[in-house]
Amino acid sequence: MDFYRLRTDWVSNIRGDVLAGMVVALALIPEAIAFSIIAGVDPKVGLYASFCIAVVISFTGGRPGMISAATGAMALVMVMLVKDHGLQYLLAATVLTGIIQIGFGLLKLGRYMRFVSRSVMTGFVNALAILIFMAQLPELIGVSWVTYVMVVLGLAIIYLFPYLTKAIPSPLVAIVSLTAASIALGLDVRTVGDMGELPASFPLFLMPDVPLTLETLKIILPVSMTLAVVGVLESLMTASVVDDLTDTESNRNRECTGQGIANIIAGFFGGMAGCAMIGQSVINVKSGGRGRLSTFIAGTLLLFLILVLGDWVRQIPMPALVAVMIMVSIGTFSWSSLKDLRVHPRSSSIVMLSTVAVTVLTHDLAQGVLVGVLLSAVFFARKVAQIVRVSSILDDTGHHRIYKVEGQVFFASAEDFAAAFDLKEALEKVTIDLTHAHMWDYTGVGALDKVVMKFRREGTDVVIMGMNEASTYIVDKLAVHDKQNAIDSGMGH
Repeated sequence: MDFYRLRTDWVSNIRGDVLAGMVVALALIPEAIAFSIIAGVDPKVGLYASFCIAVVISFTGGRPGMISAATGAMALVMVMLVKDHGLQYLLAATVLTGIIQIGFGLLKLGRYMRFVSRSVMTGFVNALAILIFMAQLPELIGVSWVTYVMVVLGLAIIYLFPYLTKAIPSPLVAIVSLTAASIALGLDVRTVGDMGELPASFPLFLMPDVPLTLETLKIILPVSMTLAVVGVLESLMTASVVDDLTDTESNRNRECTGQGIANIIAGFFGGMAGCAMIGQSVINVKSGGRGRLSTFIAGTLLLFLILVLGDWVRQIPMPALVAVMIMVSIGTFSWSSLKDLRVHPRSSSIVMLSTVAVTVLTHDLAQGVLVGVLLSAVFFARKVAQIVRVSSILDDTGHHRIYKVEGQVFFASAEDFAAAFDLKEALEKVTIDLTHAHMWDYTGVGALDKVVMKFRREGTDVVIMGMNEASTYIVDKLAVHDKQNAIDSGMGH
């Protein structure tokens, strides 16, 4: 089984993985430089991080074919730490981020992705598509007409070349063709070299130069915790997207641990913390990448390009890469979700649109997903709360009423549950039948306590019957009506 998995992940799609990895490596360079600038560090910090993380995650990650490197979401979290304390504290925070993420993996927190609804996932994907497109706007504003022509030509090659052959990824053809044309014609357009200085040497293993004190921990821990959460969240969401694109499954807990290992190594080799990149992952998959080899090629070729072919890489025109990223944006956006707004439940549409709006406005994926998850929980609780039903019948004597409860009794339905009982009715006995009900939490048990104790204060004998095992356990543990009854009986003696 291990040999089969090894062959599937590494050598079952060599040609597709190598070609896709080449496309990703070229597209990674300007992004890594741009994210370094956002974080306020030298471009080599993002480039070294992208190399280290991509190579390590190809071995340790839980999602073959997914690309991880330096990302914009992580860069935004680092800004104030770099500004206030400098690069060395960022490297220390990156190592600590990795340690925390390994902890997430060992605690198997990946399983909680099941609580992220489909609407949140769709909102996440759409928001990222919008952000990817918005990130290209600086390259399209205040530039010469040549830039627009090159972007249009790039998109034409990307979408039309597959009609000739799919043997070579069309984004790679677009990048090579436009670079050759730019050099041959001496076109005046922005190039990768204009983004920042490329490193000229291999990354070296170095311990972050920070004092190993409690004060240092206080400085980096809040940032590291945020980076760990954002990184794991973005990685697991991206893994779900790639799962859908490839119709395969990922190991989420392994992905958490793998990201942690990758970030620790990146921190020791002068790189910033990173995570999965949905844009690059989509490029990889759409270019034919499926296995771990594609991620490994992307990382190693990235370093090869900047160290050995740096003079050529510097001449790659930015319009070529902008065309590739616009293709990614178009391909990432779930266009069917716009049509579904009319047919899906209103609550699902609100969750999706809210996730998009918050993510785009804050440029923070974590905040967008958090809002989406919270709204999903509120709508779910509201829907489930409406299911609880209480009916009753009065026996022939007229002194014994039997209440039958159906549904889920918890914080959202507890008030309706309690209001369904006529607590002022003069009765000798009340039976509460919970055979078809479930008590979920302290609030639900509290509502049951309230009903029982009010009936007893009116002199009514109360019998509770039919509770399932889980409800019996939580009622025995949290309820006070039996305890109160015992106290009152003791005082009577």
